Amino acid sequence: MTLLFSDEDVAATLDAPVTVAAMRDALLAAYEGRLVAPPRASAPLGGGRMVLTAGHLTGEWYGFRSYDTFGHPESGQLVVLHDGRTGAVRAIAVGEELGSRRTGGLGGVAVDALARPDAATVGVVGSGRQAWTQVWAAAAVRPLREVTVHSRSAGNREAFAARVRAELGVPARAAATASAAVTGRDIVVLATTSPAPVLDARDLAPGTHVNTVGFKQRHRAEFGADLLAAAGVLATDSPAQAAAYDPPMLAVLPPYAERLRDLGAVLAGAVPGRTGADQISVFCSTGLAGTEVFLLDRLARVGAAAR
Repeated sequence: MTLLFSDEDVAATLDAPVTVAAMRDALLAAYEGRLVAPPRASAPLGGGRMVLTAGHLTGEWYGFRSYDTFGHPESGQLVVLHDGRTGAVRAIAVGEELGSRRTGGLGGVAVDALARPDAATVGVVGSGRQAWTQVWAAAAVRPLREVTVHSRSAGNREAFAARVRAELGVPARAAATASAAVTGRDIVVLATTSPAPVLDARDLAPGTHVNTVGFKQRHRAEFGADLLAAAGVLATDSPAQAAAYDPPMLAVLPPYAERLRDLGAVLAGAVPGRTGADQISVFCSTGLAGTEVFLLDRLARVGAAAR
C-alpha cells in the first residue's frame, strides 16, 4: 500500500531530532557513495520551470522531488519514494513541509558539526518557513538560550519571535536591523530571498557559525565575499550541486574553491571541521539531492509503524 502524507502529517510525525539524524545519515551515505545524488535538473516551460531532484540509496530505494517556479498560490512540491527492489511506490508526500524540514535538518547537522560546542545564541535574518526550520533544528543540537530575528516586516519578525517562544520554549525577540540581530550571536542564520547582501561580516563575533540558505551565486547572493573571506571553515552539503550552479556559486570561485569542504567528509572525519574556538565557520546549504526522499523513507517507516 502506498502511503500518502500531507503537510499536516509531516508536521505531526517528523520532529527535529529524527529529521537531523536522518540528514546526518544522508550526508554520510552520499560521502561514502551509497547515496547517488546528482545535481538538480530543470525544464523551462515558458513563464516558469519544472525542477527535479532525484536520489538512489543503493539497494534500498530511489525517488524524486519535483516543484515549479511559476509562483502560483497553490503550487506544492511532490516527493515520491520507490522500493529499490520492486519499483513499487512506497510513499508520496505533497506540500512544502517535508522539503522545509529537510533543509532545516541539513542546517542542524551543520550547526552540530561546525558550531562551537557551547554555542547557545542564534541571530536570524529572515522570518519565513526556511528560517523557522533552521532554528527548529538548531534547537535540537544545541541548548539555545536566546534567538534574535530581523526581517523587512516588523509584524513578521515579531510573529517569528513569538513562535520561537511558544513552540521551542526559547527566549526570543525581534531586532530592528540585521546588524542588531546577528551582532554577538554564536550562530547566525541567513534565510532570505534577497539577491543582495543582508550581512556585514564585520558584525560577526569571533567563533560565530553561519548557515546560509538563500541565494549564494555571483551577482545574486544574500551575503558578500567578505563573509567567505572571514571564514576559517567553509562547507557545503553537496559539492556536485555547488559546482553546477549557473551563475556560479560564490564559494566555488577563486580563491574560495580550494577551501570548500564536503560536510559529509567532515562528519566522516576525512577532513577537519572547526579547529579553533575563534574560527568563523560558514555552511552554504545547496540542498543535497535525494535528501527529501531519504527523509520520506524515514517518515514512511515511522508512519507505517503508527498505522
